[in-house]
Amino acid sequence: MGHVRDPLIITSPANPRVKALPLLRRRRTREQEGRTLIEGYEELRLALDAGVVPHVLFYCPDLMGPEALTFGLVDRIGGLGTELVQLSRAAFAKAAYREGPDGFLAVVDTVDRRCADMSALLPDCPLVLVAQGVEKPGNLGAMLRTADAAGVDAVIAADPVTDWGNPNTVRASKGTVFSVPVASDSTAVTLDWLREHGIPLVAATPEADLAHTDVDYTGAVAIAVGTEKAGLTPALIAAADHRVRIPMVGRADSLNVATSAAIIVYEAVRQRRQGGVRGD
Repeated sequence: MGHVRDPLIITSPANPRVKALPLLRRRRTREQEGRTLIEGYEELRLALDAGVVPHVLFYCPDLMGPEALTFGLVDRIGGLGTELVQLSRAAFAKAAYREGPDGFLAVVDTVDRRCADMSALLPDCPLVLVAQGVEKPGNLGAMLRTADAAGVDAVIAADPVTDWGNPNTVRASKGTVFSVPVASDSTAVTLDWLREHGIPLVAATPEADLAHTDVDYTGAVAIAVGTEKAGLTPALIAAADHRVRIPMVGRADSLNVATSAAIIVYEAVRQRRQGGVRGD
């Protein structure tokens, strides 16, 4: 660990550096700068464990909990060569985007991968999740938490409406957007990439006759879920090797997309463990 430099101290909410931080909540700014925000102790700790090195850490000791102070996260980050900026409570409130901030806000590189970049990251028998056109950052983040917990090998956003660097996606994922291999690409490129790698596609759609438990997931497989309102596009459904539905007996005709993804992913994990496929 390197030498920790003394922090720059900013007390005014009107400071230009503080006022510039909320601009990274805009997708255009994130894409122009190639950077995004991680806010929160737990999210930042997980990102660090995944190898992320922040460019700048803005922190407020007055807001930190005892765990953060005990484990010395500021010193850990400073030892990476990251610039440290200590903010007053008022200045941090100006920069923060979440309710009840805990005093940590880091500027990091955004995740910018395409399907082609994922090829070298895949194991021999991959489990892939494809999220087509998902609009809500909270749903995308929730799917990443499931992917991280279940050991999914890759998550691909096909024709994404939101981006992996959206601070609300980062927050909803609890930082797992940095620990799970993710990519963004068009649906056409995604389908070509799956075919090129011999990965069969299972499409989740309420119109399917086959239950999600009646498909074999023990080999290489990709599971696709669609938008919150319209589901998967006809083109993706037509390209799928299997079309499955989650049996439902209630009055609602569909589940939240992140919930649907979790149900099917864990069915795949169950089968793969029973079949001796890699998994903890």
